[in-house]
Amino acid sequence: GPMGRSRREEPHRQGLCGGWVDCVRRGGKVGMGSREAVSAELMQEYAGGADGAGLPLFGWRICLAHQFREQRKPFEASDVSLAHMIDHLGLGIRYLKWWYRKTRIEKKAPFIDSFNSIPLRQIYGAPLGGFGGGTITRGWRGEFCRWQLNPGMYTYDTVIENQFTVCLRKNGQTIYQQVLSVERPHKLQSWNWGYCGEYAFYHALYPRAWTVYNLPGQNVTLTCRQISPIIPHNYMDTSLPVGVFVWEIENQNEDDLEVSLMFTLRNGAGTKDDQKGGHWNEPFQLNKEGEHISGVLLHHSAPVNNYTMAISTRHKQGLEISHQTEFNPNGLGQEIWKDLLQDGKLDSLPGKGKPTEKGQVTAAAIAATCIVPSKNQNVVEFCLAWDMPKIHFGSKEKEHARRYTCFFGTSGEAAPALSHYSLTHYKDWEQKINDWQHPILKNGQLPDWYKSALFNELYFISDGGTIWLQVTDDLNITNGLTIQDGLPSLPKVLKEYGRFAYLEGQEYRMYNTYDVHFYASFALIMLWPKLELSLQYDIAAAVLKEDNTQRIHLMNGRLAKVNTANVVPHDIGDPDDEPWERVNAYLIHDTADWKDLNLKFVLQVYRDYYLTNDSTYLKDMWSVCKAVMESELKFDTDGDGLIENSGYADQTYDGWAVTGPSAYCGGLWLASVCVMCKMAEILKNDEEYKKYKDILERGKEAFERILWNGKYYNYDSSKKCYSNSVMSDQCAGQWFVRACGLGEGEYEVFPKTHVLSALKTIFELNVMSFANGTMGAVNGMRPNGTIDTSSVQSDEVWIGVVYGLAATMMQEGLVDEGFKTAEGTYRTVWERLGMAFQTPEAYCKKNIYRSLAYMRPLSIWSMQLALDKMHDQLNLSDSSI
Repeated sequence: GPMGRSRREEPHRQGLCGGWVDCVRRGGKVGMGSREAVSAELMQEYAGGADGAGLPLFGWRICLAHQFREQRKPFEASDVSLAHMIDHLGLGIRYLKWWYRKTRIEKKAPFIDSFNSIPLRQIYGAPLGGFGGGTITRGWRGEFCRWQLNPGMYTYDTVIENQFTVCLRKNGQTIYQQVLSVERPHKLQSWNWGYCGEYAFYHALYPRAWTVYNLPGQNVTLTCRQISPIIPHNYMDTSLPVGVFVWEIENQNEDDLEVSLMFTLRNGAGTKDDQKGGHWNEPFQLNKEGEHISGVLLHHSAPVNNYTMAISTRHKQGLEISHQTEFNPNGLGQEIWKDLLQDGKLDSLPGKGKPTEKGQVTAAAIAATCIVPSKNQNVVEFCLAWDMPKIHFGSKEKEHARRYTCFFGTSGEAAPALSHYSLTHYKDWEQKINDWQHPILKNGQLPDWYKSALFNELYFISDGGTIWLQVTDDLNITNGLTIQDGLPSLPKVLKEYGRFAYLEGQEYRMYNTYDVHFYASFALIMLWPKLELSLQYDIAAAVLKEDNTQRIHLMNGRLAKVNTANVVPHDIGDPDDEPWERVNAYLIHDTADWKDLNLKFVLQVYRDYYLTNDSTYLKDMWSVCKAVMESELKFDTDGDGLIENSGYADQTYDGWAVTGPSAYCGGLWLASVCVMCKMAEILKNDEEYKKYKDILERGKEAFERILWNGKYYNYDSSKKCYSNSVMSDQCAGQWFVRACGLGEGEYEVFPKTHVLSALKTIFELNVMSFANGTMGAVNGMRPNGTIDTSSVQSDEVWIGVVYGLAATMMQEGLVDEGFKTAEGTYRTVWERLGMAFQTPEAYCKKNIYRSLAYMRPLSIWSMQLALDKMHDQLNLSDSSI
C-alpha cells in the first residue's frame, strides 16, 4: 500500500530543510530504526484492495480487524513494592480517608482516583471539535465513545446507535444495506450489523481522519473524511464545537447506483442523564448566502449545562435529503431500518418531536441520497455540531460563556448557524491545514513515524478536558492585588483571546498543571501563542494571590495553606470545583516548597518572549519573575549560588525523592538565573543583571564541582546508593536555554562538552540499554546499565520527557540519536500498546502504564522547534557534525 514507500525512493528534496538532511541520511547506523515493520503490523489484516480517496501518505493507519496483542494494566496502589509501601504508609492512609470523604460524603469525583483507574480500551481515534467547546471522540472502528461535554469531566460510554449506514440501490431495488460498524450489539437487532473489519481501515493525521470501507462484493468504496477546525494562529474557527464528515463514494460497477448514507444520533452522551425526561428533537433548515442545509436538532435539557446537538447535510444538485425526527434507540429498530430499506429515504414527517418521558431515550436520523454513475464518484457532506454556550463548573457558583459564543452568541440556538458555517467553510479549513502540514509531510528526510507523532499527539489540546472562555470586561485577574509596575488587572490578551485551560490528564483532573505544562507548552507557543500568553497571565495573577485556608497535605500529613503568595501554584483548579477561583486542587504535596515551579515560570516567560517578541508581555511579567526568584533564592541555604532540594519528592517527579543540589532542579535553577540576566539586559536593568550574573558564575562553579562526575551529572548529592543514577531529564535546563536561543558566550550555562557527554551517556544507558533501544528512555538508570528501582518513578518512561530529551539531543546536533530515542516511545504507545489518542504519562518496561490521555507528550513540538532552528541557522555541511 501507500505506506510501503521507503525513504530511499523519495526524490531528494533540497531546500526545505537545507542540508542537515544529509547528515541525517549519513547517520543511518543508529538510524531511524525499521521504517515499516510495525506500522505494517497494524494493517496486516486488511483484505480490501482499495486505498480510498485522497488519503495522505503519512499518519497512523490501522485495519478495523486489528487486535492488539499486549494488554497492559493501570498502575494502582497494589503495584507498589513493600519497601515503597512502607515509605508511603501515611500517604496511603490519608489518601484513603480523603477519598472516602470526597466520594461518599461530598459525592464528588476525586481529582486523582487511585482506586478506579479508567480501564484500558484500545479503541480511540481522533476527537471531534475545536478547543474549549467540548469534545466527542470517535474510536478507530467508528464508534462515538468518549465524551467531554461538561467542561473537564469525561464519560466513556460507547453510544452504539450513533452510526453511519449505507444503502445501495440498483434499478429501483435495494441490493445492500449495512451499518458501517464491526459491532454486534444487544439492541437494534433489526439492523444489519457486523461489517467485516478486514474490508476497512482507519487513517489519522490530526485534525483529520479517514476511514475507507471497501464494501465486500459491491465494487463500491466509501471514504469518510472527518475534519475538525484545528488551525494554527486562528482563534475563531479553532474554538468551534463541530466536526464535518465528507463521504466520497466511488462506484467501480458497470451500472449506475443510487447510494444513500444515513447518520443516526442519540439525544445525549450515553449516561443515565439521557433517561431523565424532557429531551426533544426537531427538524430544521437554514438557507443563507445561497447555501442551504437541512437536519435535525436534538435538545438535551439539564438543570445546568444543557445543550443542543445537530446533525445536518448540505443541499446540492441531485441530492435528496430526508430525516426521521425521533426513533427509539433501545428497541429493535425495525421501523427506521425498513423505512430506509424500502426506498433509500426516510419518512421526513414535519413538526417537532415530543419531549421524552422519564426512562425514555430518543434518537434522530438524517439521510442523503444521490446517484453515483458507473465508474464515477460522488460526495455527501454531514456535520455534527453541539452547542452548550454557557457552562457551570462543578461548584455551580458562576456562569461562564465559552469562547465560540463571541461569534455565535449565547442563546443556545446556535447549532443551525454552527452547522451552516462548518459545511460552507470546511474546504477553507482544509486548505489552511494543508498549508500548515504540507512542508513537514513532504520533507523526505523526516522519518514517517515522526510525521504521525507530531500531528497526532496534538489531539490533547482539544481533548484534554479543554475549556476556553470569553471573559467579562469587569474581570480583575489579580483581585485588586498589585505588584509594583506589574500585572494589568485585565491583560489585553485575555480580553481579546479569552481564558484557556487544559487538564494535566483525563485521569489527573487539574487544570494547567504547571510543572507539566512546562513540557507541553511548546505546542501552544508555536501554534496558538496567544493562548500560551493568556495562560501565563493567569498563572502570574495566581502568584500574587494567597489562599490561607489550611488543609492537610497527603504526603507528609502536615497542615499548610492552599496557596502561598509569591510562588507559582501547581494548578489552576479542578473542573469539578471552581477553577481560577480556587487553585491548587493537588493536595498530595504542599507545592509552595517545590523547587521547579517558580523556575519553570521564569523559563517560559523568556521563551515565550523569545518566540513572540511581545515586549509588553515581558515588561508585565518581569516583576512577577523577580518575586518568584526571590522566593526561590531561599532554597539556596548555603549561599553558593545553587539551590538545594529538601530530601523529599519536591518537583514534577513527585514520587522520586531528591536531596541537596541535583541535576534536574539545579540545572533548571541555573537556566532560570541565565534568562534573568538576559531579561535584565533587554530591560536595561543593570542592578538586577549584576545580581543574577554573580549568582550564575558562582552557581555554575558549584554545579560542576558537586554534580559533574566526568561523564554526566549525578542525580543528586544525597550520598544514597542512587545519587549517581543517570537521570534522562538531567539536561532539562539546557533544553530550555537552547530553545531560547541562549547557551553561547556569556550566556553559556553548561559546558558544551559536558552536555554532549551527558546526552551520549543517556543515549547509551537509558535508551539503548533499556529494551534494546525500542522503548525510549527510562527515567533513571544505574551507571552499570541496570534500571534504577529506588522509587516508583525512576523505573518509568515518561513519554513527554522522552520527546523533550530527543529535542535536547537535536539541539546539540545529535539528530539521529534524538529520532531514535523518540521513535521508541511513539511506536510503543501507538503501535504496540494500543494507546493511540490516549498517550499516557508513563509506562514501565513490562505490565504497567500510568495516567492515560496526558498533557506532557505535547512536548514533541519542541523537536519541531529544534528542527526549524537547524533549518534557519545553519545549512549543515558535512564538516559540522
